[in-house]
Amino acid sequence: MAVEAKAKETGGGETGTQFTVDDYRRAYEDMLLIRRFEEKAGQLYGMGLIGGFCHLYIGQEAVVVGAQMAMQEGDQVITGYRDHGHMLATGMDAKGVMAELTGRASGYSKGKGGSMHMFSVEKNFYGGHGIVGAQVSLGTGIAFANRYRENGAVALTYFGDGASNQGQVYESFNMAKLWSLPVVYMIENNKYGMGTSIDRASANTDLSQRGASFGIPGEQVDGMHVETMRDAVARALEHARSGKGPYILEMLTYRYRGHSMSDPAKYRTRDEVNEYRQKRDPIDHVRDILISQHGVKEDAIKAIDKRVRDTVNTAAEFAQSEPEPDPSELWTDVVR
Repeated sequence: MAVEAKAKETGGGETGTQFTVDDYRRAYEDMLLIRRFEEKAGQLYGMGLIGGFCHLYIGQEAVVVGAQMAMQEGDQVITGYRDHGHMLATGMDAKGVMAELTGRASGYSKGKGGSMHMFSVEKNFYGGHGIVGAQVSLGTGIAFANRYRENGAVALTYFGDGASNQGQVYESFNMAKLWSLPVVYMIENNKYGMGTSIDRASANTDLSQRGASFGIPGEQVDGMHVETMRDAVARALEHARSGKGPYILEMLTYRYRGHSMSDPAKYRTRDEVNEYRQKRDPIDHVRDILISQHGVKEDAIKAIDKRVRDTVNTAAEFAQSEPEPDPSELWTDVVR
């Protein structure tokens, strides 16, 4: 299944900056960290060490890494429940994220939020939200606060193709355009809302045009290429930051695993998944460029791989050794 031709295929040049070898190295390490972290999270879930829901981000790594490379200090991120990749991309510590997944007191939400509900004000990451589409109105509110405070920040508000059909999304679009709010709506179209293909759920599958009736510009982006993502997000951020109001990016991406760890994903063929894994994998794409175009040696690639694995293994060991929250914490952080 080829990514639609409307998506921009190449990165660099449109924003006046080219991807350097250092950019590729950073992107490779950041994407690989997300991949290995999610693989480890899947293992811990299978061992019963992670409870509740667990939605893995494997396959979509280029989206958040490319976006983060375009952001400025002070810009914020808010997303739905497939959120571990976003956390790591913003610079949240892998140990704290994994500790939260395993319900430990040293986790980002003190072990009480779990996979879908952890935050980091320090890293301007505002969740992690389990209600489908709820983060869109919250992200719009963050953008309103930015406009009110005149702080120059932009709120990147992520949601999926399934959430794009929620009514509150369009209420948010209307307010964002009406008040020219500095928000970029990031639609991660991985082609399936839970187990339902976008073709069966959406009358118009070009989600980048969902804001047309409000006068919000949008574009489709190849979400499997980190360079393309960085360029597209840079354009969108410039639009929003300059006072022109909201912008919509639809990232055409793909998740390799099921909707959550309990989903066997029998609604799609093995050939479909393999085509993305073998021909469109975002990490393989960057690795190939580092070796073939920049002359990076295999030993250097292996050193990055080892560093990432060590980071993830350390996070897993930390998460299993830390204490669980004290029972007295049950009533803390609760508004009564």
